[in-house]
Amino acid sequence: MQAGRADGAPTAAGAPAVPAEPVVLDGAVGRKVTELIEAEEGALHRYGGWLGGFLTLVAIGISLFHLYGAIEVVPAQFFRTAHVALVLFLAFLLYPVARRYRNRMMWWDWVFALASLSTLVYVLVEGWDFAYRTIAPTTMDVVMGWLLILLLLEATRRTTGWVMVFVLAVFIAYAFAGPWLPQPWTHRGYDLSRLAATLYMTVDGIYGTAVDVSSSLIILFCIYGAFLQFSGAGRFFLDFSFAAMGSKPTNAGRTVVLASFLLGGPSGSGVATTVTIGSVAYPMLKKAGYPPNPAGGLLAAGGLGAIISPPVLGAAAFIIAEFLRISYLDVIQMAIIPTLLYYFSLFLMVELDARKYGGGDAVVENPLSVWHLLRTYWFHFLSLVAIVLYMMWGYSPTASVFWAIVTAFAVSFLHRDCALLPYALFSPSGVRPVALWANLRDSRLARALRDGTVGMLNVGVTCAAAGIIVGIVTLTGLGLKFSSIVIGYAEVFAGGFVAAFQAVGLSPGEAVFANTRLLFTTIFTALIVWIVGLAVPVTASYIICAVVAAPALIKLGVPDFAAHMFIFYYAVLSEVSPPTALSPFAAAAITGGDAYKTTLQSWKYVMPAFVVPFMFVLDPAGVGLLLKVPVGGDWLDVAWVCTTALVGICALAAGAQGWLLRRTGRLERSLLIVGGVLLMFMSTVTDLLGFACITVAAASQFLRRSLPAPAPGAGNA
Repeated sequence: MQAGRADGAPTAAGAPAVPAEPVVLDGAVGRKVTELIEAEEGALHRYGGWLGGFLTLVAIGISLFHLYGAIEVVPAQFFRTAHVALVLFLAFLLYPVARRYRNRMMWWDWVFALASLSTLVYVLVEGWDFAYRTIAPTTMDVVMGWLLILLLLEATRRTTGWVMVFVLAVFIAYAFAGPWLPQPWTHRGYDLSRLAATLYMTVDGIYGTAVDVSSSLIILFCIYGAFLQFSGAGRFFLDFSFAAMGSKPTNAGRTVVLASFLLGGPSGSGVATTVTIGSVAYPMLKKAGYPPNPAGGLLAAGGLGAIISPPVLGAAAFIIAEFLRISYLDVIQMAIIPTLLYYFSLFLMVELDARKYGGGDAVVENPLSVWHLLRTYWFHFLSLVAIVLYMMWGYSPTASVFWAIVTAFAVSFLHRDCALLPYALFSPSGVRPVALWANLRDSRLARALRDGTVGMLNVGVTCAAAGIIVGIVTLTGLGLKFSSIVIGYAEVFAGGFVAAFQAVGLSPGEAVFANTRLLFTTIFTALIVWIVGLAVPVTASYIICAVVAAPALIKLGVPDFAAHMFIFYYAVLSEVSPPTALSPFAAAAITGGDAYKTTLQSWKYVMPAFVVPFMFVLDPAGVGLLLKVPVGGDWLDVAWVCTTALVGICALAAGAQGWLLRRTGRLERSLLIVGGVLLMFMSTVTDLLGFACITVAAASQFLRRSLPAPAPGAGNA
């Protein structure tokens, strides 16, 4: 693909610009976005010379090691240990101990890095005896275990900040302080030896589920995403969206939504999708009449969809499959309807935006031809769906992503400008030693392998650190204790609700109490996940709440897969929740809007779809949204649930925007929101009430159709 401009203008030859490299922001905006990302994900060193070359080779070597592990059997004990040690080694060499040491390699960085490798060397030297003495660890076992725990705390601080370290410290303190805590938090308490043995020497701690997924799937998907980006697939999906939607100003919002969907699938990163799309789409949104804050909110909401979009989703989705002992294809299946509903709600919101903000007679220049793009770069769609196709053919998720990477590599050669290796490499002069080394060193393949590892370092560290939390929760039984506490509070609120009915002479039955208790438990769980997500990344938020909060829902009869999907969707809210609202803050830097107002706008855009997860858990029929047939039901029940959710989303979108056929009055807006929420409760009574509210609001709008419409742009922001 030709190295055209970032704004999508054609090259001198007249062909559409679809550069193979990811879009990079320059100037003050680029620096601001970089600062925001680094504040959340850590500030990487940027080295040149021999040190930069060494670190690049290490990153490439780690990628190749994990690709080898995808097709060859490596004992889990050694593979997971090697994964954590190598991730920590590179993290300590790439993330400075403090910002003032940026781009300066200090002696202590090497000490930390080599200490990380020592945890691997120790396990390799001890061999299988190491795994057999978990009940009676030696002094050296305890020392090495606590060395790894301390290294993880420091690496977590460097990559994700102090908040996650504080959370880890609280859980470690809880493991020690059990005997002195009040009921129901008390437990027997554990010493240094027992904690080291559990967290370092078993698969119930650091080397547990999260690291298993990180080593076998997450890093491979990061490599896969890097292959797509460096072969030009990411830019192709963006340009295809611009070309497919046309050049009318009213299509600006639709373009953002379609581009978010296509880019989000392979990237799995909310902020990456937001920044990539925002860098080229904001001028179009501005010309279409979007103020800075709503434009940033739309960009962030579109980026958020990347974390819930098949086939990649976010890193937490792989952990769901491992926690539930189901295939990743099952997780993709469960995500299909919620993802479609999410993007459908965004399309509705932007349709209403077009009526609110107008766009005048401005025409957005778009030189791209959808047929030229399809004719020239069609093979990128094959790269995108390769994972799903391989899984449908019976390959394991790990094997599927490996062969998807191979497919992306192979099809990149179908166009000269997309090739991950330069064509010069295959010429007679290209195979000479000096030329061969230069071609390989500077190739897109090398950069993709490098970025695949570097891009997952903070996630890899987070997964290993989260293993400390999982191990302590399992050891102390905190998950069951916490679920009892949550259910206890829910019973108090449900009892008050029943008492209010009895005070007016009504006698609700036991079923009403049980349903109300489940409702309050679900609300409390959503609040817990949301609060945890304010402080830690999506992956950590999901892991913590999956082991702490999910048991409460499961104890009340919610299917385990529905409980985990509910927690996953609310963990995703951390992407648009301050103080870690990275996607809205990055979007605000691009649009020049206010960061917190942009965050509120992004909440408005995502609100309709994030009421939907309540349908998973509040009624057995709600699992139809996860493409699961409810107990005692059939596929007609699934169709009815999806239809109800669709109507509810339409009502919520119109209520959130304050616009249906025209600007809504306060009563109409309230009826739309209440009706949309009622449709989420999945009972005959609430469905009837919900449809009634929506019908009244729509009838009121229809009867007012003869009144003069307000001018475009006069609607609520």
